[in-house]
Amino acid sequence: MRMTKVIGNLEDMQHDKEKVEWIELDWEELNKRILRKTTTTGREVAIVLDEQGLRYGDVLFHNDTSTIAIRTKLEPAYVIKPATLTEMGKVAFELGNRHTPCIIEDDEIIVRYDQTLEVIFRETGVAYVEAEKRFNEPFKYKGHHHHDPDESASAAHAHS
Repeated sequence: MRMTKVIGNLEDMQHDKEKVEWIELDWEELNKRILRKTTTTGREVAIVLDEQGLRYGDVLFHNDTSTIAIRTKLEPAYVIKPATLTEMGKVAFELGNRHTPCIIEDDEIIVRYDQTLEVIFRETGVAYVEAEKRFNEPFKYKGHHHHDPDESASAAHAHS
C-alpha cells in the first residue's frame, strides 16, 4: 500500500481505537519523507510524502474498517527534574554544551538515554529518572509535545 499524504491526526478524527494499525518509527524517521515499513498487523506500506515530516497520531489511511497511523517506538530516556532555576540553568548549559537534543516539557527536560550524561546529572545535583518514552516529534529545542496515552514510565526509578 502506497501512502502519499497525511490526511489528519488521531486527536482530531473519530476512530475506533481497536482498529488502529500503527506504523512504528524511530524518532529519527519522523523527518523522513520516504519510508518502507510494516504496520503492527503485518501490512507492508510505502510512505512517499512531498514535504512535511510526521508526528505521533498522523493518519495516513482511514476507511470504515481500518485506520493506519504513526507512532514512535518506546525507547530509554532520562526525565530530568530541576528543582530550582539554578539547577535548570546548570543542566541546560551542560546539555547544550554537548549538543544533546532535548525536549523541554513543563518543568522537565527529556533526553534520550546516554549513560555518559549521568556524570552531568551528579555534578549539577539535578534529580532525574530513567523511563521509557515515545518521542512524538523529532528532537529540537521545543517546549511542548502531545502525550501518547500509551506512554509508559514503567521501569522508572529515581536518582538523587
